[in-house]
Amino acid sequence: MLKAGERLEPLGNGVEIIVSRKFAFTTDTILLADFANHRKTDKVVDLCTGCGIIPLLLSRENAPAEIKGVEIFPEGADMMSRSVKHNSLEEIITPVCADLKELKGVVPFGYYSLVTCNPPYKLSGGGVKSRGDEALLARHEEMCTLEDVISVGAKLLQFGGRLCICQRPERLTDAMELMRKYDVEPKRLRLVQGKASKAPKLFLLEGKRGGKNGGLVVMPTLAVEREDGGFTDEMNSIYGCYKDNAGSCLNGL
Repeated sequence: MLKAGERLEPLGNGVEIIVSRKFAFTTDTILLADFANHRKTDKVVDLCTGCGIIPLLLSRENAPAEIKGVEIFPEGADMMSRSVKHNSLEEIITPVCADLKELKGVVPFGYYSLVTCNPPYKLSGGGVKSRGDEALLARHEEMCTLEDVISVGAKLLQFGGRLCICQRPERLTDAMELMRKYDVEPKRLRLVQGKASKAPKLFLLEGKRGGKNGGLVVMPTLAVEREDGGFTDEMNSIYGCYKDNAGSCLNGL
């Protein structure tokens, strides 16, 4: 099942995911999966899913009714497909190898109750780019912009459905403006900092398709680590059954 350069990463509750140097995941993704607060009845799409980490995390406990993971790179989609089979989750999770900008006719629009996405963080042409196409696209808006994610997410959602994303704080205004542009009203916001003494490095934002303007709930800021370097109690709670393995595959905040 495993190919050269791949390994299995335990996620807890018996669920394992295939990862590699090109296709791994970060703390940000763990936080987004928790922030999405999925329900058993949810019909979910995860955009820019990579090797399928969010679908597999959501399947560990109280799995949604169905999940589609959309990934543009065949290698990542193949890894996700093999992880799904390895965990016998074919009835719940469906990998989709496609450009998220070309999903019309591939997955139904106006159908899903929850869309998640950990999108590229850096504007095209900005910053030091990573080596390898997959790493570059995961971090830079070369083929997928924040507007692409939000506009497509809005089309996928049913009325009242939720779009949950994470991004860097400098993109918060952009994210909120784009959500309103596509009739997704920002309803819940949480900032994340590495330590309580540091400025936030991430935000988690939820918008509601067709929601009334206003009513944004700003949650308490989440600190990932204590000042001594250990995880905070809340972060340990978020990691849950994965916490014994945390750090073997992660990087980020």
